[in-house]
Amino acid sequence: MGRLSPFFVSGDRKTAGIVDNNALSQRFSDIVAELGLEVLGIEFSPSDGQSTLRVFLDVTAAERERREAAEIPPEVNIEDCEAASREFSAWLDVEDPIPGNYVLEVSSPGIDRPLFAAEQFARVSGQEVKVLLKAPIEGRRRLKGNVVEVNGEHIVLEGEAGRFEFEHADVESARVVPDWVALGYAPQPKPKPGTKKKTK
Repeated sequence: MGRLSPFFVSGDRKTAGIVDNNALSQRFSDIVAELGLEVLGIEFSPSDGQSTLRVFLDVTAAERERREAAEIPPEVNIEDCEAASREFSAWLDVEDPIPGNYVLEVSSPGIDRPLFAAEQFARVSGQEVKVLLKAPIEGRRRLKGNVVEVNGEHIVLEGEAGRFEFEHADVESARVVPDWVALGYAPQPKPKPGTKKKTK
């Protein structure tokens, strides 16, 4: 069962330089690979006061299988976040890739996991997601629907508003929409009026 909120570890930092989200995300993935972790993506929120660098972790497929075989919960836990935070902090102390004062937050993706790549859309095929586009499609920047197809960087959603096709490069941000009923956080929907139970 998913969590209502993600685990995270944070700490204040001060560095100087230029932020490259994709390059930093790949470098962080390399750093925690030996821990059986991968970086889904990062979000850098600049601020005149204190900026935030948020790093989202997941467990690699191989590590997930190992944990399941050992009957250990396979999801990212607080110990994973703490271990990754130590590794990232050590590297950041040396490289200083980010300008100004900021807080480093290392987090599990949570049940409303962010999606940073087309391949991550493919992992949640069939699930409902919400997407904010960089530019409107058919007058819409905000889309919501089920992931029905991912072909390379091409993504197809289907929802109440219709079918939408776009390239991942057109995505500004995206997240999974939690299924609260399936997760047990909401009651099962009541049968529609007039619906009769089947009898043998």
